[in-house]
Amino acid sequence: MDLDALTTARHAEWARLDELSRRRSLTGAEVDELVTRYRAASADLADIKTSAGRTAHGDHVSTMLARARLRLTGGPENVLRQIPRFFVLQLPAALYRVRWTTLVIAVSFIAVVTVVALWISNDPVLLATLGSDAELSYYAENEFTNYYSENPAAVFAGTVWTNNAWIAAQCVLFGITGIWPLMVLVQNAVGVGVAAAVMNAFGQGDVFLLFILPHGLLELTSIFVAGAAGLHIFWAWVAPGRRSRGEALAAAGRSLATIAIGLVLALALSGAIEGFVTAQPWPWPLKIGIGAAALGAFLVYMLVVGRRAHRLGEAGDLTEFEAGTPTLVAG
Repeated sequence: MDLDALTTARHAEWARLDELSRRRSLTGAEVDELVTRYRAASADLADIKTSAGRTAHGDHVSTMLARARLRLTGGPENVLRQIPRFFVLQLPAALYRVRWTTLVIAVSFIAVVTVVALWISNDPVLLATLGSDAELSYYAENEFTNYYSENPAAVFAGTVWTNNAWIAAQCVLFGITGIWPLMVLVQNAVGVGVAAAVMNAFGQGDVFLLFILPHGLLELTSIFVAGAAGLHIFWAWVAPGRRSRGEALAAAGRSLATIAIGLVLALALSGAIEGFVTAQPWPWPLKIGIGAAALGAFLVYMLVVGRRAHRLGEAGDLTEFEAGTPTLVAG
């Protein structure tokens, strides 16, 4: 093969291929032309490599083909366009999917806390196993409230935020076990119930509620949502439907893992309330009102924005281009 002759003969065609691959938008006819010229240039590159091996001409054609291939197959969506889609469609749709499971978990959590608190506070023997009378009295009258003010507000807020975000992430990421989310939820319910029992036994039940509610409304709801997401991932593995277990698990993992990211932000807000609001000497209606407003905003985002995203066909998963074409099933 005369490489120079081939280059001269194909120069105009390669230039046209390069021009089409660089355009921002193409008509239907131009896309067809791009495909045709891409195939022709690919054949030319194969001839060049077969006859002459690697050459400067071959590298030039290979570069043009790579650009054309990217133009035909598409590239990653701009991050600045992905961010609005994530917060307007993917995240609220994923939250909306777990709404009923979240409600069941919330009701069950409150029931466990109530049973534990009443059981222990009304049984002196059980109460005594938690510590001496002096230790429990000091906890109820000093240690419980001092916890919210013994460290600088910013440090305290950052500490509770990272701790709660890690707990929420574990519930989602280890949800496939089916055990981990339940274990976390039960441990937290028993812990809150024991604290309530001690406070109630020493006549500080109102203090317990006043210090828990401002930040706890959003904080506990976030943990409930994380547990629900983890259990949904587990159920996708147990009951995959018409899809294979791997496909069902992958789809659930992709869509519900977005919840972990969203909860990091929600828990940052609850951490800020816990650090900068709970311990402040403000009227309690104001502090609880701030916590209720934060929870209200979260629920509106989850239920109203999420319902709108759900009606648009969103499930929280990646787009087909990002996740790959799903396997078709009968029925």
